[in-house]
Amino acid sequence: MLLIHVPRLTNRLGYTLNVVFHHLLHADFSITTDEEFFMRHGEAKLSYGSKRLGDSLFIKSQGLLFETSIEEQEPHAEERDGQWIMYPVYGRDLDFCFDPLAATFFMVTRYEEYLPHREDEHGRFCAEESLAYQAGFLDQPVVDQWAQLIKSKLAERYEEFSQSRSSYRFVQTVDIDAAWCYLHKGVFRTVMGLGRDLIHRRDFEEVARRMRVLLHREADPFDTFDYIIENQQRAPGSFLLFFVLLADYDQYDKPASHLNKHMRELVQHLDDYAKMGIHPGYPSLEHPMTADAEIKRLESIIHRTIVRARYHFLRLRLPRSYRILQHAGIRHDYTMGYADTTGFRAGISVQYPFYDLERDHETELLIHPFCVMDTTLQKYLKMTPQEGLERYRTLIDRVKAVGGTYCCIVHNQNLTDLYGWAGWKEIYEQMLDYAKP
Repeated sequence: MLLIHVPRLTNRLGYTLNVVFHHLLHADFSITTDEEFFMRHGEAKLSYGSKRLGDSLFIKSQGLLFETSIEEQEPHAEERDGQWIMYPVYGRDLDFCFDPLAATFFMVTRYEEYLPHREDEHGRFCAEESLAYQAGFLDQPVVDQWAQLIKSKLAERYEEFSQSRSSYRFVQTVDIDAAWCYLHKGVFRTVMGLGRDLIHRRDFEEVARRMRVLLHREADPFDTFDYIIENQQRAPGSFLLFFVLLADYDQYDKPASHLNKHMRELVQHLDDYAKMGIHPGYPSLEHPMTADAEIKRLESIIHRTIVRARYHFLRLRLPRSYRILQHAGIRHDYTMGYADTTGFRAGISVQYPFYDLERDHETELLIHPFCVMDTTLQKYLKMTPQEGLERYRTLIDRVKAVGGTYCCIVHNQNLTDLYGWAGWKEIYEQMLDYAKP
């Protein structure tokens, strides 16, 4: 049992120790403020504060975890001996040249997103605004790496930490923004689609394809669900989740109706093979009650309580977005990541609890970060399929190196050779092979 001494226990400090030692290192630990009790402890010990206690491992505090307000920060990120560090500390006889606990808290709480920043046209925090992007370590799971560094330092002193207890996991998540390209859209949308292709675009090949699908002479190109389920076998031991969009039709949300018989049957079919979550529509950030309505729609279809969510368009604004989900009864969120680039938005690969920085307390909502989305590679980064595969492999290698969780996003409509996605289906299969536990 690891005993950790702190001069004063704050919400921030308790939360950070929970993230590092429970969620990342899976280690048993307890916390004390009693110096005498700490000194008598005969097993592994860690002291955190302004001074080392006895012969324990020592992390010198930078001070962030003893604060209670939100202030401008200067974490000063740099790379030393192949390791990214933040919040450097100075002094003699130090085990760490920085405060990895303060750095962890800054990253996982998304502290910088509570400070003034620029948003994109969808009201999202821009990756370019982040310290990780600007410094150049966004594609590194630095929080996992810092936890492993702490563990290695403990292992040098205490044998119980010499055995690894972290295990790599692979979670594949599928966003269903449009279940079908042509089918089950209703008469009005079908006629409008035909008119657009025929009159405005004069795309006669598209018109012919649409008619073949509507006449059931050809499969709908977006209907790749059985293919996804079958290919899950390429990565035995992995997890598969579907997030379904059931919002009302608008500028950014264009799903089949939740009342459509075929849509309901599809969702029920997928529920037999994987976990289901809601994909709250675009307006849910401004109109929270829409998220509640969409959750109830999904629950009425599969007759299960919905506890998982990922916002459509990855519209994540802290802390509002997560408060909306908590109010709606969601316990697991999968939105933590960027649309326009790959990497670890919170610097971490594994699930961890959301900390409401404004209210200064840990919540029961678990955040499941992702590090790559298929649309990011093809649309935003303009990568070729081979370049995309290399990016997949790089991220997977980095997650495997720390025994973390590789979580990715794919879309059913992107597993086709149409609309610029030629060659990506094969890359998807190779990614599954490479990512398997």
